Amino acid sequence: MADKLYSRRALMGAAGAAALLPVVPAQARAKSLVRHNISSFAMQDWRDHFETPGVASIVADTASRALHFWNADGTGYRVYPTSVPKTDELTKRGYTEIVRKVVGPSWTPTPSQLERYPDWKPIPPGPDNPLGTHAMYLGWPAYIIHGTHDTRKIGRRSSDGCIGLYNEKIAELYQLCPIGTQVRVI
Repeated sequence: MADKLYSRRALMGAAGAAALLPVVPAQARAKSLVRHNISSFAMQDWRDHFETPGVASIVADTASRALHFWNADGTGYRVYPTSVPKTDELTKRGYTEIVRKVVGPSWTPTPSQLERYPDWKPIPPGPDNPLGTHAMYLGWPAYIIHGTHDTRKIGRRSSDGCIGLYNEKIAELYQLCPIGTQVRVI
């Protein structure tokens, strides 16, 4: 009986305390919120990141684990779920561009990966390749937007610095992005 009485008192006290809190107008609440779509990706606009859409534009949002793409006139917009670097130390942020594209890439461990994993060896194209079916190399050495055969990685912190997409999505994005596509990683 004492438990029920205590619970009732706690509930009444919490309700009374909530009534004393200031009411924040809906307009003020809306200004402080980040807009998200149904998939919880933070919405982006190319104008917040670039002066012009260029030949095409990409914003890779590591917080919401999404890649945003706009075509050359800024009207064609697509968003893709991604994998992102495991840690902030592995995440390079800033502006770069796509400098090279490869279908059926081979993978070679970076010097820092070889320091941590000396037994790692290069992997040719195929189902064991961590770069998946397509790769778009950025102006930063060893940073790539690529596919993955391991679909469990998408939506997670799972890479050593790259941005990964489902193989069918990187194939689509690969066709849309010319060399010179501007990229911002946030």
